[in-house]
Amino acid sequence: MTVSERAHELAIAAAQAAADKKAQDITIIDVGDQLAITDAFVLAAAPNERQVLAIVDAIEERLLELPEKAKPVRREGERGGRWVLLDYVDIVVHVQHTEEREFYALDRLWKDCPTIPFVDRDLVEADASGSATAE
Repeated sequence: MTVSERAHELAIAAAQAAADKKAQDITIIDVGDQLAITDAFVLAAAPNERQVLAIVDAIEERLLELPEKAKPVRREGERGGRWVLLDYVDIVVHVQHTEEREFYALDRLWKDCPTIPFVDRDLVEADASGSATAE
């Protein structure tokens, strides 16, 4: 894995913020060996423009709450709400409308790059409480 510790922290925090806003198909791709400009891509999808923008806002808020605050150096695509890109230098976040996510298929484009595991903490907590009550 070529991502820095900082990039890993940002990517996981961004992915969790997206998951908290019910983003779909969240993926973190380690692109550090392929790109010199960033270490990782965080990809997330939403079924409508309003949710795309809510996810973007949640990600920005969460990364500002980190001990070493992170602000995007560039933000693109917000007006249309179909695909918003947040460039944090260490990571680049792509929040896409479900249709754009399927059409552009960034996962497929970067399929040769390793992914960074991410599991929504709410799912982990639900599994833990479900298995505790099943016993």
